Amino acid sequence: MWSQPYDVLIVGAGVVGSALAHALAHAPSSARRKPLRIALLERSLAEPDRIVGELLQPGGVAALRKLGMEDCLEGIGAIPVHGYCVAKTGENVHIPYPDRLEGRSFHHGKFIMALREKAKNAPGVDVIEATVNELIECPFTKRVLGVRATRDGEKESFFADLVVVADGCFSNFRTTVMGKAAAKSATRSYFVGAVLEDARLPIPQHGTVCLVRGNGPVLLYQIEEHDTRMLVDVRAPLPSDLKGFILSNIVPQLPAALHVPIHTALEKDRLRRMPNSFLPPTEQGGYHTKEGSFLVGDAWNMRHPLTGGGMTVAFNDAVILTELLSEVRDLHDWREISGVLHTWHWRRKGLAATINILSVALYDLFGAEDESLEVLRTGCFKYFERGGNCVRGPVSLLAGIAPSPLLLARHFFAVAFYSIWVMFTHARPVPVPGREKPVHAIPRLDEYPVLAVKSVHVFWTACVVFGPLLWTEIRWW
Repeated sequence: MWSQPYDVLIVGAGVVGSALAHALAHAPSSARRKPLRIALLERSLAEPDRIVGELLQPGGVAALRKLGMEDCLEGIGAIPVHGYCVAKTGENVHIPYPDRLEGRSFHHGKFIMALREKAKNAPGVDVIEATVNELIECPFTKRVLGVRATRDGEKESFFADLVVVADGCFSNFRTTVMGKAAAKSATRSYFVGAVLEDARLPIPQHGTVCLVRGNGPVLLYQIEEHDTRMLVDVRAPLPSDLKGFILSNIVPQLPAALHVPIHTALEKDRLRRMPNSFLPPTEQGGYHTKEGSFLVGDAWNMRHPLTGGGMTVAFNDAVILTELLSEVRDLHDWREISGVLHTWHWRRKGLAATINILSVALYDLFGAEDESLEVLRTGCFKYFERGGNCVRGPVSLLAGIAPSPLLLARHFFAVAFYSIWVMFTHARPVPVPGREKPVHAIPRLDEYPVLAVKSVHVFWTACVVFGPLLWTEIRWW
């Protein structure tokens, strides 16, 4: 069966797919007389149940407002988020958002259903429950003409001038669209998730990052009045007994007020997991992408979910793409679309690169695996304790309101130099023979030569963490 042709087909009614469908439908255009006809295809329109995509930074709220979709945050029990709390061995550092900005946290499924309903009510948008099986290509030019999908058990073909693939981190079409140019995702750990009932966070309505010795960080944030999401970063390969691992290795290091809710949650519910993947963006359009199609969202670019920046990047992408595509005269003209994709790729860099680099760099520091990274992690914690611009700058980057990789580099290396200063001047635990607990002492002068050598290694480690991440974002291919 063939459907009538559309202007745009969007595969995947998740965060970016739903937002882009709504935005394109409402975008004014001086280049086209007729409004767009858009098909938004999704395998299942039932409410999804995921453990990530539940925290929207202030920059994401602002982008959602630009898309005319801010009311999707209403009526779903969303909780205002005013910043972060970093907890380490009984100490807490408050990292508030600047200028009284707010983010939002919520149940992922409820937010997605609100986005889909908004898209469904947009003019010219058909939201269709169908499983996309393959892309339809012209046998001669290899241009993508549409998709083949299964709807109500029947095979059906959908055609459009432009096919946008937004089918998420487990994309079935990433390689098909980009071929050899497709980047490969890297998975170093998993988030293991549970919902805690009536848990008390160290600072209410703040995302809480707990630093855990010998393991990755634990992230907690309230997603409804009585529900708090807990995400435990567990390195691959996963232990066979996840609950036992969390109870024995993770829970004792968390704030005492969380122990009972965590035990209750682990007894009542199963643990779910999601891979924490990094997928750098590769430029699309021209010869880099199969003509007539391109990727958006996690199908194309992923970052570590520790900082909760994924949806902020996605909504910002939808804002820029809508603006650029609304000025295209002919969506079938691949040369014109390639120009749009090139412009989009570099216009999004300020925000996307900042959040991408920050997410992986912070994960490397908070999940410190060697001595130099541990020095950097301690220095980062002490840097936040200084307050003032040492907090305002980094949290502005984290919040998605300061899209500047240069500002990120400045604060990252300020942390590196401050970490070296802390190593020389602050007390650290020193084991004493015959005593069970170590004593804390400032390094002696005769230890300085060894610390000087160590400081070089610490700075080199900082360069190794930051440099490759920056290169993946600024390279031209």
